[in-house]
Amino acid sequence: MTYDLLGIGIGPFNLGLACLADPLDEVAAVFLDESPEFRWHPGMMIEGSTIQVPFLADLVTMADPTSRHSFLSFLKESGRLYPFYIRESFYPLRAEYDAYCRWAADRLDTLRWGRRVEAVEHDPRDDTYVVRARLADGSVETYRTRHVVLGTGTRPTVPAAAHGLDGPWLHSADYLRHRDALRGSRAVTIVGSGQSAAEIYRDLLEDAHPDTYRLDWVTRSPRFFPMEYTKLTLEMTSPEYTDHFHALPLELRQLLGREQRGLYKGISGDLVDDIYDTLYRRSVDGPVPTSLLTDTALVDARWTGEEYVLRLRHDQLGEEYERRTERLVLATGYAASVPECVEPIRHLLAFDELGRFAVGRDYAVDGDRRRVFVQNGEEHTHGLTAPDLGFGAWRSSTILAAVTGREVYPIERRIAFQEFGVPAGAERVRRRTREQVSVR
Repeated sequence: MTYDLLGIGIGPFNLGLACLADPLDEVAAVFLDESPEFRWHPGMMIEGSTIQVPFLADLVTMADPTSRHSFLSFLKESGRLYPFYIRESFYPLRAEYDAYCRWAADRLDTLRWGRRVEAVEHDPRDDTYVVRARLADGSVETYRTRHVVLGTGTRPTVPAAAHGLDGPWLHSADYLRHRDALRGSRAVTIVGSGQSAAEIYRDLLEDAHPDTYRLDWVTRSPRFFPMEYTKLTLEMTSPEYTDHFHALPLELRQLLGREQRGLYKGISGDLVDDIYDTLYRRSVDGPVPTSLLTDTALVDARWTGEEYVLRLRHDQLGEEYERRTERLVLATGYAASVPECVEPIRHLLAFDELGRFAVGRDYAVDGDRRRVFVQNGEEHTHGLTAPDLGFGAWRSSTILAAVTGREVYPIERRIAFQEFGVPAGAERVRRRTREQVSVR
């Protein structure tokens, strides 16, 4: 058969798309993933940690509040709705969100696990895409589809100083699997600026004692930035701001992308306070064996066979120095990339001058054809809404509108009170050059 929609990768965003496509009789969909089951950041499933968006930012609610796949439906079916209500917190536990996604995945018959997509090819005879996926036993399945949605997600990144580094270093994505080994060492250093670094630091801090291990946290940020939750700032996760950001020149988008990281890659304010309170409580019994090093970059690292020698640079002072540690945790984030499986159709796709997808406003990566789409691979073109769980249902609604030719779920065009560019109807004046301004 020929599917209307084939999703590659089953993370929260493509899972949400599958849930929204589920009740649509006119959409024959299938989703493929190489994993044996749904797993959401298993290496960071630290007990008690919460997601950083309200429960309304589930797989479907912002597109269809009546969906049977909503988080509230999950709570009701699992007997947890009243306890969640009494808890009086909008923010689900991370383990709870993972359990919800697994519950939703189990209710769908369109998901195919254990299938690694090796190639997406174009068949000009009927203008469809042929997708080849390899199973664990080595066999290959072939699927034919009219539309492809790339939801392959992001991959862990490491700083240049750690490229090719030997020894037992790890990325935060694998933290839980190595936590016992970290606690059994004599010194642990965490490098990173965001929520993952803070959660790992807090998790290890309780057991850091003079007779156990030393715990250090190194961040390039000039301070421990809390994520900004003010309501007018949250309006930037809106269709209007996404329109504004997408229309900006590449150089300006690059600049804003760096400046805005604190808006969605910062640390929960509650966690920052909890870390301080823990340090204060622990300090009653004497100095805590820990250092918090801000405005400090990792510029080089080497493994001696027993420990790491880290060369650090204090950016404000411009001074470099060395510190030694037995274990190294890189909480240095994730980045999107172009999946290898699309190489056979590369000539049909659009790329920018940096080799990234040139993603259209409607999330298409093949220009006006609007047959290949991307989920959470467009931060460089759409800004902070790309990784935002709360905007996922809006993006899925847009993709489904392109697939079906109609607006299945209402797509909000304007939700913000503020203007992000020049207001409509404003009388424009000729912009003066810098030279004209300086003459005056």
